[in-house]
Amino acid sequence: MIKVVGIRFKRAGKIYYFDPADLELSLEDKAIVETARGIEYGEVVVVPKLVSEEEVVPPLKRVMRKATPDDGKLVEENKGKEKDAFQICLRKIQEHHLPMKLVDVEYTFDGNKIIFSFTAEGRVDFRELVKDLAAIFRTRIELRQIGVRDEAKMLGGVGSCGRLLCCSTFLGDFEPVSIRMAKDQRLSLNPTKISGICGRLMCCLKYENNSYDIEGIGYKGAENE
Repeated sequence: MIKVVGIRFKRAGKIYYFDPADLELSLEDKAIVETARGIEYGEVVVVPKLVSEEEVVPPLKRVMRKATPDDGKLVEENKGKEKDAFQICLRKIQEHHLPMKLVDVEYTFDGNKIIFSFTAEGRVDFRELVKDLAAIFRTRIELRQIGVRDEAKMLGGVGSCGRLLCCSTFLGDFEPVSIRMAKDQRLSLNPTKISGICGRLMCCLKYENNSYDIEGIGYKGAENE
């Protein structure tokens, strides 16, 4: 068994395991950790616990330290810089006439990299754009093409149910959703009725599916209502 702590970097983001070492970490504590993207600022969402080796993706990196108030201020400063970087990137995209839609800009905690997330119909040659951005910001630049589900998760919104999108509020990972799930739940197969604002099948078809009796009795909770 291995001792781990669960850290999340974004609201409704994926939970990553780290070695808590000798640190005393509680829920909602902020921590500084090293990731593949660089030094990052995250929140403890799973207190230190023991898990099997199969649940850990090696190498398991240590939590560097607890975050300080100054670290929190730096995060807020980065958010302000992200807004400026977004507008600059938009202008450069227009100048290069690139067929892409800028969705999000994110500074890593240490400022060593800026990640620009975008959507596009196909492949985009953004080499000249990267050169321009690197010359302006004088740091590492990463342009990352994302899918429409990721776009909805980043931007948020309101679903057809009238609630905030599940993906942007509590779903950490996207799971495969099939039309079979809609059939099992006896829903209309009209695409406009079972698709989210991203245009893909609604995520709730997946996590609600287990609440239905596939043999035809209907909703499992009905007998208790």
